[in-house]
Amino acid sequence: MPLAETIPDDALAPEVAARQRRLSVLAKAPAKQLLSCWKQTGLNPPVELLRGPETGLVALQGRAGGTGQPFHVGEVSATRVTVRIGSGQVGHAMISGRDTRKAQLVAVIDALAQDPAHADMIEEVIVAPLEALASEADAKLREETAATRVNFFTMVRGED
Repeated sequence: MPLAETIPDDALAPEVAARQRRLSVLAKAPAKQLLSCWKQTGLNPPVELLRGPETGLVALQGRAGGTGQPFHVGEVSATRVTVRIGSGQVGHAMISGRDTRKAQLVAVIDALAQDPAHADMIEEVIVAPLEALASEADAKLREETAATRVNFFTMVRGED
């Protein structure tokens, strides 16, 4: 019997969505900020590398207008790693770029976040601050972009 038939979709959705959000925030965070937040936790679990770190290329696909036919955009280098921490949780990471140390740290944080004893601290000390910094950077970029926007409907042609 396939797993999808034994577990209802709504039972997995909140956990899966939370993990996807966490991994997205961690993977996109600048390495210096990630390391700074990590040091605040004071955690240092024993770590066993299960796979990697491996660096390779990932093909990117795009769609014209977001809904058109898919086309090949190019490739981006990516690093992946899988670790097991001392308490038995397994963490995964795949980040863009070749920073193997960052990939390992993201995988360790992912594993720790699956441990109920550390999940809240990981969210409060690492994920939430990094997400707030990303939101601030995004808002600043949007503000800078909006300042260069031209509204052609308000321009006067010179004819009255």
